[in-house]
Amino acid sequence: MSTRTYGNSNEPLELLAIAPHPDDAEIGCGGTLLVAAAQGKRTGILELTRGELGTLGTPEIRDAEALEAARILGLAYRGNLRWADGSVMDTPTYRLELAAALRELRPRVLLVPHESDRHPDHVGAARVALCAVHFAALKNAPLDGRPHRVSQVLHYQGNADIAANVVTDVSSVLGDWQRAVLAHASQFTGAEVSATVSPLILERRRARMIYWGAFAGVHAAEAFESNAPWLWKP
Repeated sequence: MSTRTYGNSNEPLELLAIAPHPDDAEIGCGGTLLVAAAQGKRTGILELTRGELGTLGTPEIRDAEALEAARILGLAYRGNLRWADGSVMDTPTYRLELAAALRELRPRVLLVPHESDRHPDHVGAARVALCAVHFAALKNAPLDGRPHRVSQVLHYQGNADIAANVVTDVSSVLGDWQRAVLAHASQFTGAEVSATVSPLILERRRARMIYWGAFAGVHAAEAFESNAPWLWKP
């Protein structure tokens, strides 16, 4: 499925984050992945590209950084589909490739970028992920493996506001979250590159976590938007 992997895909995953680029999952939902892993749940990240169009770093450097971040996050799996950076979109080929990955990894909950974002790859990832979820469950889809139905899709926040209706308390893992983000050292150390890729990323995202935490009555939280209601079982 992918050319660079961490861990294995032998057992189903509780949470799988789809990341258009190697650092997106750490920034958008890394705290949630840490909390789940601490509870003994199998978690994973599937990157779509190697981020080769990025101003800083090389694909090889970013591969190594992603593996170190995987260790910090306690992931059971990390892989990369090696799609072309800057060209992530909903196409028939990409739909089936991602659907095949979902059948192999069998996640219960899928964390995907929010479609409201300035980066076209994030928009494309959100759209193709929903289509892949559909095709992965179809018995007659032209795919190998047994059909798999993802139970829930949550959209994590990128570079724009979202109408969050699910939050995760990440107060206890902020230190490890910061370490996981900074494992991508080529992207977040040194001089500021842009408004969203800079050493200020931690300060800005931590402030956002505290903002969402205030609504939930906790110190810090990551926010998600769900397409469907969650069923609360008391």
